[in-house]
Amino acid sequence: MSATFSTDNLIRHGTPAFKRTNLALFAAGLATFGLLYCVQPLMPLFSQHYGISAATSALSLSLTTGVLAFAMLFAGGVSDAWGRKKVMVASLLSSAALVLLTALMPNWYTLLTLRTLLGITLSGLPAVAMTYLTEEMHPESIGLGMGLYISGSAVGGMSGRLIAGVVADFAGWRAGVAVVGVLGLVSGLVFWKALPPSRHFHPQPLQWRALFARFAGMFRDAGLPWLFLEGFLLLGAFVTVYNYLGYRLLAPPYNLSQTVVGLIFGIYLVGTFSSAWMGHLAGKLGRRKVLWTAFALMLFGVLCTMTASLWLIILGITAITFGFFGGHSIVSSWVGRRGGAAKAQASSMYLFSYYMGSSVAGWSGGLFYAADSWLGVALFVGALVLIGLLVALWLYRLPPLPQLITPPAPMSRGAMP
Repeated sequence: MSATFSTDNLIRHGTPAFKRTNLALFAAGLATFGLLYCVQPLMPLFSQHYGISAATSALSLSLTTGVLAFAMLFAGGVSDAWGRKKVMVASLLSSAALVLLTALMPNWYTLLTLRTLLGITLSGLPAVAMTYLTEEMHPESIGLGMGLYISGSAVGGMSGRLIAGVVADFAGWRAGVAVVGVLGLVSGLVFWKALPPSRHFHPQPLQWRALFARFAGMFRDAGLPWLFLEGFLLLGAFVTVYNYLGYRLLAPPYNLSQTVVGLIFGIYLVGTFSSAWMGHLAGKLGRRKVLWTAFALMLFGVLCTMTASLWLIILGITAITFGFFGGHSIVSSWVGRRGGAAKAQASSMYLFSYYMGSSVAGWSGGLFYAADSWLGVALFVGALVLIGLLVALWLYRLPPLPQLITPPAPMSRGAMP
């Protein structure tokens, strides 16, 4: 933001505009991640309905997150030209419409086509929301605003899984998907009506040469490439566990119902606490001193899931979820710290690696499930987490105050959020 720009007309805590903005962003997080993850508890039902393997069923999420990873690299640039609110509203409403249509698809390939398109449409919100807050909200109020958006994201990720699973148990998977689509549509309309228009946005053409120069500069940093890898490993391990957990718990000897499995997915809400708690702990003790504990906790959780006890399995899922959200909070903030002047591009590349982990590892886990059931999945996830732990221990050697990246060429305001 320009040094001469007045902060008097920015959105402040306690004002009606602040309440509207927080309502809008909570609804946006709720819709985005509910629409994205609603298929996860339904994967065993897809396998039964279409006669497909676990790995093929996982494509319903892996294709979405893979396309989302690429699209997010460019969604911010599109909003530079078209406007923040316009892109976010179009993202939410079109995504909800695609999910509703998914419930009507007659075969597996048309369903996958819509889920692939969903990765493109969804990218407009997470890539632009933070930029909107930076431009429109007073610096003293941004933290609370972003916190509510993240809370909405966590609730959305949990409720999308839970609602789809419970409804599917009583009315079939198509009804489960449709209900989540309707809720996404309602949330999108709330977002459209509640979010104040952009008052400080100025359209800017996308400067491709400077943009790619900044992306290239990040890989000359001593720590950022390893942090990108950590994002890949974190979400890759986490999504793989949740992708194939339902297959295990619906089968003998547990024979749980889709509703009970959906309720177990409610463990996801642990992340609303662990992300804040471990992030605060990392701020006090240092990120390099805390990050390895997140991976160690996830590794403990993986070992628990290898037992036959249902209670130990649930304990293991809780540990994996706690460690994942804590690790993601630490790594994402560390990326911003090391990114310096290229902070926006560093965040974009981190999210690219993060969602590619979901896409690649989430699908690959199905191959291990086919080879050796849950033991194969646990060994695969354990290997991912162990690599993440070794990288975290290596990152411990980074200097406490890293030198920030100096971009090779200055970029005008608005070139990339």
